[in-house]
Amino acid sequence: MENKFTVEKDFSAYMEFFLKQNSKLNLISKNDEKYLYEKHIYDSLAIKLTNRIQDGISILDIGCGGGFPCVPIAIEYPNVNVVGIDSIRKKINAVQEIKIALNLNNLVLICDRVENLREQKFDIITSRAVADLSKISEYALPLLKKDGVFVAYKSKKVDAEIDCAKAVMKKYNAKIINIIEYTLPLEEIYQRNLVIIGFKF
Repeated sequence: MENKFTVEKDFSAYMEFFLKQNSKLNLISKNDEKYLYEKHIYDSLAIKLTNRIQDGISILDIGCGGGFPCVPIAIEYPNVNVVGIDSIRKKINAVQEIKIALNLNNLVLICDRVENLREQKFDIITSRAVADLSKISEYALPLLKKDGVFVAYKSKKVDAEIDCAKAVMKKYNAKIINIIEYTLPLEEIYQRNLVIIGFKF
């Protein structure tokens, strides 16, 4: 069964401002600009398929880059507290400008390495196009609340990454709760996966 979801908010103002930023900073490739909604915004909001978004929860986006998925999530869910972290200053500055332009008061941006973020734990941690599952799990799992989940956005070729991540999951007493397959709204079949990791009880 194909997993689909609906997007509630209007993203036109965000898309317009993002493209202005992209013309200066190349946050996404020029070839992807015409698929900004399909490949980046819609993909970011696949987190809806987890059915875990509730008002008041905290979400950490590791390696937020040009703002995916943290900015679409912050727009779609104004009552969720979203933190985006990235070590590249120009990307954080660009997303900060987007935050200010769109008045996203529920979004906090941090320019730092995620290894240095140790004082807070989160209900949901996301990562999209950052690193292989083994490496990113090593960063994410120590920052996850006991009943939280780590949501890794991955391509259809995820099986090898899962195998490599088994040792890290064992180290933190974690397991794969679910793998949710979905496709992007494009003419070509563009399959994606959400790998949902949580702790064993």
